[in-house]
Amino acid sequence: MSIAGLFIRRPVLTVLVMQFSTIAGLDSMNSTSGLGITQITLTFDLSRNIDAAAQDVQAAIARAQSQLPPEMPTPPSYQKVNPADQPILYFALTSPTMPLYTLNEFGDTLMAQRISMVNGVAQVQVLGSQKYAVRVQVDPKALASRSIGIDEVTDAVRKANANLPTGTLQGPQQAFTIQATGQLLDAAAYRPVVVTYRKGRPVRLEELGRITDGVENDKIAAWYVNDRAIVLAIQRQPGTNTIEVARAIKDLLPTFRAQIPPSVALEILYDRSASVEDSVNDVKFTLVLTLVLVVMVIFLFLRKLSATLIPSLALPMSIVGTWRWASR
Repeated sequence: MSIAGLFIRRPVLTVLVMQFSTIAGLDSMNSTSGLGITQITLTFDLSRNIDAAAQDVQAAIARAQSQLPPEMPTPPSYQKVNPADQPILYFALTSPTMPLYTLNEFGDTLMAQRISMVNGVAQVQVLGSQKYAVRVQVDPKALASRSIGIDEVTDAVRKANANLPTGTLQGPQQAFTIQATGQLLDAAAYRPVVVTYRKGRPVRLEELGRITDGVENDKIAAWYVNDRAIVLAIQRQPGTNTIEVARAIKDLLPTFRAQIPPSVALEILYDRSASVEDSVNDVKFTLVLTLVLVVMVIFLFLRKLSATLIPSLALPMSIVGTWRWASR
């Protein structure tokens, strides 16, 4: 059994690995790193309780918090999953009119968080993620002609997009909370940002390059048939019933369709519970058919209804008892 899905920035990898190495029952630890993202997979002995191991992982993350850089955009998180297990459901969000970063907002904020609350769901992965971001492409010649370093541009963008508490105004009888919206939400708001001053005049960001609305990572994509899409992959927790978890998730689809705009299509891309349910139904049909055939054979040999009645009642009771014992 494994605990996987810890997404962190690479510079803090060593801090967390040192904390994880002290957890009892740890069998192996692997990590894969990408552009500013790392996934650590902790594999435990089969004798270790997975819930207790998850608590130890959470405690290790809490101990490491004081050593992590404060500028991390999101704190480390973990999920209990089986890396060898495949997702049980795939959902696809498509729209002919909306941009992909808007679809990503519906999938990541509206659907993924609600599905993660369903009992038995381990994690919800957003495939082909297209999170909104403002992309600033700086012209090196424009920087060189004004003797501006790239670090000055970075500091100006960071300071212009601050979101800090402002304070309060207190009077003899009343107190007012001051709210100042310091966040910049689109490319148009970034263009007039002052980077520095040269010869007594401000140098604005739009003079140094192109500022456009885009996505964080434009090197990944997902498709549904021939259309670009946002795909949600849902994994169940180890030991849970695939059919019950999938049914609980699909019960949420009418709510999701009522909350998203009509131009957004929500489709089931793959449902593993359908094949599992078909297999269970085939087993049930085979048991019933076998029971009928056995009773018929007994009747043909004995030629007495009273003698056939006893094994006819004993066979279903033995099957039911075996079925209940096996399902524990």
